[in-house]
Amino acid sequence: MLSFSECKSKIDQEISKLTFHDNKPDELYQPIAYILGLGGKRIRPVLTLLACELFTDNSDAAVHPALAVEIFHNFTLLHDDIMDKAPMRRNNPTVHHKWNENIAILSGDAMNIIAYQHLCRTKTEFIPELIDIFSKVAIEICEGQQLDMNFETRTDVTLPEYLEMIRLKTAVLLATSLKIGAICGGADEKAKEKLYLFGLNLGLAFQVQDDLLDTFGTEAEFGKSIGGDIAACKKTFLYLKALEIAPKEQRQTLKKFYNDTSITRSDKISGVLNMFNELRIKEIASEMVAYYTNAAMRALDEVMVQKPKDELKSLAYLIMNRKA
Repeated sequence: MLSFSECKSKIDQEISKLTFHDNKPDELYQPIAYILGLGGKRIRPVLTLLACELFTDNSDAAVHPALAVEIFHNFTLLHDDIMDKAPMRRNNPTVHHKWNENIAILSGDAMNIIAYQHLCRTKTEFIPELIDIFSKVAIEICEGQQLDMNFETRTDVTLPEYLEMIRLKTAVLLATSLKIGAICGGADEKAKEKLYLFGLNLGLAFQVQDDLLDTFGTEAEFGKSIGGDIAACKKTFLYLKALEIAPKEQRQTLKKFYNDTSITRSDKISGVLNMFNELRIKEIASEMVAYYTNAAMRALDEVMVQKPKDELKSLAYLIMNRKA
């Protein structure tokens, strides 16, 4: 069975073979080559290959669907960066900064279509189911992104609403990546659903861990300024959990830090961080990461296959304990 690093190398090689640099017009295809060439962890397509490998000795049937997952994921990043007005992606200028917003929108649209083309380059018998679940996850990610934007202006966001948002925006694509691989490997329905649950809980753990790292990580490991979510007044798991458990007076103070624009960035971060520490938010969030990771492992244990699942287990624990 292929290892994580072998799967990643395989995906990187396949992406390097794509001939976007040769396509015209340049303004449409060069941004696609650029964003895919920036690398990244390739977690989603690797999950597709690893899931396929559980049920067959040859993961080639899942290579193009795995590429579809990665191309689609990067398409969402192009559009997210525009909406977030983000200047940098993977330590490089975002596409809309390097070119312009119109080019980024159109290149992203093209990537969405190209993803479907790759999705269909597998066994004919798998295509209807693949298109169905791929279309479902595409809509869910749009729903999650809209909820995330809605939360920016809402003052009454609840923790259950936030968890539903990250399920849609982050977790469902990880889950679908695994299910796509299982389909391409010929898995039965129970195995496909258990792998989906494994990915769903893994995605929830991944996002809560991301919230933790933004506030309690180190700049050297995390790769960006710590406290960015607090400075931007983002309604993360940490903030919403703090509101949920804080006494009334402390809850009002926390809201003041988030709503008072006269408070400096450093004072806001230090003030909120002090309250998080008093409320043991770091420990609570870490427990939630462990909860979702354990739920993921239970689902994986229920996938009945002869092959070892060590690579998927190692990846789950790597995500749980990551520092960046």
